[in-house]
Amino acid sequence: MRHTKSPRGAGAGRSRLAGCTLLVIALGAGVTGCSSDGHPLSAEPYDAADRISFSVSADEGKPADPDKPLEIVAEDSDGRITDVTAVDAAGRHVAGELAADGSRWHSTTPLAAGAQYTVRVSTEDEDGAPGRKVLTFTTGRPAATKRLAVTFGPEAGTYGVGQPVTAELNEPVRDPAQRAVVERALKVDSTPAVTGTWHWVDDKKLHYRPKEYWPAHATIEVRSNLEGIKVGDRLRGAASKPLTLRTGDRVIALTDAAAHRLTVIKNGEEIKQLPVTTGKPGFETRNGVKVVLAKEPFVRMRSSTVGIAEGSAESYDLDVRFATRVTWSGEYVHAAPWSVGSQGYANVSHGCVGMSTANAEWFFDTVRQGDIVEVVNSAGDTMEPFGNGFGDWNLDWPKWQAGSALTTDKAPSTAEQARLRPQSV
Repeated sequence: MRHTKSPRGAGAGRSRLAGCTLLVIALGAGVTGCSSDGHPLSAEPYDAADRISFSVSADEGKPADPDKPLEIVAEDSDGRITDVTAVDAAGRHVAGELAADGSRWHSTTPLAAGAQYTVRVSTEDEDGAPGRKVLTFTTGRPAATKRLAVTFGPEAGTYGVGQPVTAELNEPVRDPAQRAVVERALKVDSTPAVTGTWHWVDDKKLHYRPKEYWPAHATIEVRSNLEGIKVGDRLRGAASKPLTLRTGDRVIALTDAAAHRLTVIKNGEEIKQLPVTTGKPGFETRNGVKVVLAKEPFVRMRSSTVGIAEGSAESYDLDVRFATRVTWSGEYVHAAPWSVGSQGYANVSHGCVGMSTANAEWFFDTVRQGDIVEVVNSAGDTMEPFGNGFGDWNLDWPKWQAGSALTTDKAPSTAEQARLRPQSV
């Protein structure tokens, strides 16, 4: 954070060596070393850097306490701090706040344990003469604690533009302040850039999605900066494996249950319409946006596995081909040769989207995991946001943002478990 320079006074013509600033680094423990970055006399505008002195309020040679904030104080009233940057060897920056008068800077995010930091402090004296100093210190390692590890998903690869990023924690995090620490450390960068945020599904799971679908042919880099960071009492972040994802073409399969038609749109262009059948009364297909979870060339679907009695009017035992899964409870887009006479005219399925074998094979070959399957004009409920697949896109943007620990205004929790429906055909 920078602080605007004050105008030079009547003594501006005095030597640049006047009005040196003393900086105190208060860490609650020792600093392992301090230096001038090997360049005590830098080129302009830092030609007064050699006139700035530093001191440490701790015993020499001991590592700093990572649980205490980093503080820098300008003790000389004739000078002030203009800028501070603090970064560890892994490239993680420490956020901080600078007082309006430039007298003090303090960190606002936690330090990592067992890390080496470099701090660069810029100053100016009462005449506007600039100075700069660089020091390094190492933080100590805490007593034995639990380690909070993060596993990102899905696996590295190429996905459709609807694929959310997931983060699974190995320990529950319930406290809002602790959640904020975790969330700040989970980084998602995409090329092209997008606006997006994390949403806490429950105490151990987060999903990340943009405001709109991902751009086609984007690269998404996911990483955790939690290693060594204090999350809570006896809980610190562990190292986590980063993840790289890519998106393919923008493919959206729009199913109109009332018109009995599925329209495939690729990169904004309609490429095919397919006659389909959807869920009949009592087994209506869910409305809303779903994300392709998997493609299964062959699935045996039996009504007995979901509580429908064998021999009843609704029982079935079918070998299903070219099944594209969109819910974990058993909703698919699949081949249904037994209902070809109704496809395009009536809804006769147990909740799935059925089509001819040839059309199902074409659809199976066209879509990929992460592509969008949206159903409209069905009498069914709306797809659950969580628990039965990826219904994330059925939350509007304000409600999605409200699930972030970094959002102040919260909507009602969306972490409830989804109501799973029987496997259907």
